[in-house]
Order: sequence, then C-alpha cells, then structure tokens
Amino acid sequence: MFAIIADGGRQYKVEEGQTLDIDLRDAEVGSEITFDRVLAVSQDGKFRFGQPTVAGAKVTASVVGPVKGEKIYPTRFHRRKNVRRRTGHRQKYLRVTISKIAG
Repeated sequence: MFAIIADGGRQYKVEEGQTLDIDLRDAEVGSEITFDRVLAVSQDGKFRFGQPTVAGAKVTASVVGPVKGEKIYPTRFHRRKNVRRRTGHRQKYLRVTISKIAG
C-alpha cells in the first residue's frame, strides 16, 4: 500500500513506516501531522486517483525531529569583472515517519 501526497509544492510517494524529510514547520517531537492532500492511493493492487485529491483519504505521520540537509555552495561569478562570491547554504527539514495511510 502506498500513497502520493502533495506538501510544500512537492509530491511524495509514501508507504507506512517510511521516513521522509519535509519542509520545516512548527511541530513538537512525537506529535502527529496529517496530510489531507492525497493525490492517489494504491491498496491491494487497486488504484484510486483524485481529481485533484482523493475524497476521504488521509496520511498520518509522527514527527521525529528537525534535521539539516547537506551543505551546498552556490557561486556567483561575473566574467572579466573580478567578481567571485562563494556562499554556503544548509536547508533545514522536518523528519517524519509515516504511520498510517487511510483511504
């Protein structure tokens, strides 16, 4: 059984027990998050697709905690102008574990 959910402008294919990194939000460790925007559900080989979402379908996840992504180094460069800038960025995520797919 799996579901396709939409959150934060992205789509994720999730299964029960899977850990997932989503956009950071205010949530305490151990609390529950419910994803209502379920685009598709597969259950016992049968697929249900929503237009745009599946009616009555929900995905529940428990919060593991905040994590940091890997560091990236965007570079700014202008040729022949002696402009070279290298800055670092590290995105923060919220790690969740999918506990239940209903629908």
